[in-house]
Amino acid sequence: MPNSTTLQDQILMALRRITRAIDLRSRTLLQDYGLTAPQLATLNTISRLQPVTVGDIAREIHLGKATVTGILNRLEKRRLVQRMRGDRDRRSVVVNLTPEGEQTLSSAPSLLQDEFQQELDKLKEWERTQILATLQRIAHMMDASGITAAPMLTSELADATVSQGALHVEEFGSSLNAEEASRAEEGNGSPNGDA
Repeated sequence: MPNSTTLQDQILMALRRITRAIDLRSRTLLQDYGLTAPQLATLNTISRLQPVTVGDIAREIHLGKATVTGILNRLEKRRLVQRMRGDRDRRSVVVNLTPEGEQTLSSAPSLLQDEFQQELDKLKEWERTQILATLQRIAHMMDASGITAAPMLTSELADATVSQGALHVEEFGSSLNAEEASRAEEGNGSPNGDA
């Protein structure tokens, strides 16, 4: 009997494989380096733009200000970043890497999987541009153009961290309300109702 897999099924399977690879990379970053993908993207952005405001970080990595503030809180607790009042405008807060943050970032891996980065580097510029255009078209077709997403490989809606051997969700996308976020943060359930 011939293979009855439709073109749509094959596209869906390819998207699922990509999503799975992204999840695995995100977990590897957390387990091996103690950083989530959003935290690493935030550190990269601060390094590149410092001193930088929270709003500028949020715009650069396409996350909400509240989400970025939560990420910065955790990075500040680890002494990787430092927030200070702006020189010109005392109402604004600017963020810089600390020496510990610079050291952590210098030893941190790329957000892209090594194998993927190597294969991407082998492609010609027009091929990389074509991949980008195709991925942007897929996002548009999935009506995902308005969804905020950081320039990182993570399909997680949350910045997560390991605490006492368990994975706790600490930040949520703008689609969650405060009550759902609070329940999940306290360990009373995940935002989608899973325990």
